[in-house]
Amino acid sequence: MSEILKGRAWVFSDDVDTDLIYHNKYLAETDPKNMPQYAFEYYPGKENFAKEVKPGDFVVAGKNFGCGSSREHAVYCLEYAGVPCVLAETCSRIYYRNAINNGYPVLFVKGISEAIKEGKIKDGDQLEVELATGTIKDVTNGNTFHGDAVSDLENDIMKAGGLMNYMKAKAAAK
Repeated sequence: MSEILKGRAWVFSDDVDTDLIYHNKYLAETDPKNMPQYAFEYYPGKENFAKEVKPGDFVVAGKNFGCGSSREHAVYCLEYAGVPCVLAETCSRIYYRNAINNGYPVLFVKGISEAIKEGKIKDGDQLEVELATGTIKDVTNGNTFHGDAVSDLENDIMKAGGLMNYMKAKAAAK
């Protein structure tokens, strides 16, 4: 049996731009440990995310999460805040690559955008997420969602701590 992650949902809409995840005015910050304090500072209604998020909480979003500019800060601010993964219907290709390259999981959940709009998943709902199977259980309301399981390669990259570490280990094994 694989690990089940448990935490609270922070629900976001479709088209969450990287400027809303981590505003460009903070790009001079280079220490990932300092980045969580700026997460979602400019997202309407989520300005207190950085102060209220707890390790284990999940970011749940609709379609096209992480669109806009490419910046690893938008991954780091969530990872270092203790958010174990992003659950989204889709995300931009560049956000996805930044996440996987840094060993941070994104789980694609078909239909989650509509579920958000219909109120089937809400801020504060308690979730149980199994990355290996892609199963998301909303313990608060009893709904279950099925995402794409993390691939073996993605899992290996995450276990290694990112793509660079994964490639170094592969090269050292030769």
